[in-house]
Amino acid sequence: MNMPTAARHPAPEPVGARSPAAGAAALRTFFRIAEAWGLSTADQLAILGLRSRTTLNAWKKGGVGALSPDALERLSYVFGIYKALRILLPTAGAADAWIAKPNAGPLFGGGSALDRLRGGKVADLFLVRQYLDAQRGGWS
Repeated sequence: MNMPTAARHPAPEPVGARSPAAGAAALRTFFRIAEAWGLSTADQLAILGLRSRTTLNAWKKGGVGALSPDALERLSYVFGIYKALRILLPTAGAADAWIAKPNAGPLFGGGSALDRLRGGKVADLFLVRQYLDAQRGGWS
């Protein structure tokens, strides 16, 4: 009797969100988004809540252990912002440019979302994500 392939090769164990492998994958994704958005080193430090360029550079080179809950939360918001922009805007170029464009919305007061995120507060990442989710009908 032939056994199905799946039975002969069990699925690998899922990677935990706090594992070094998950952290490395999340950071690779973040740095691709940062490049698409044209984020400076200072912008990346603020968004990630880092003070040290040394840590940022180590993360860029893949030198990461398990990420802190704060880092995971920040990355989650960035990924949500990225996804919402891709849903809301017609092209990847428009979605990537939005983050740095002036915005008349009450949350931004004529500045850009990036201006708000440069303050380095996780709450601002949450607010930008919530704003975009509300724009697409996800949250109120």
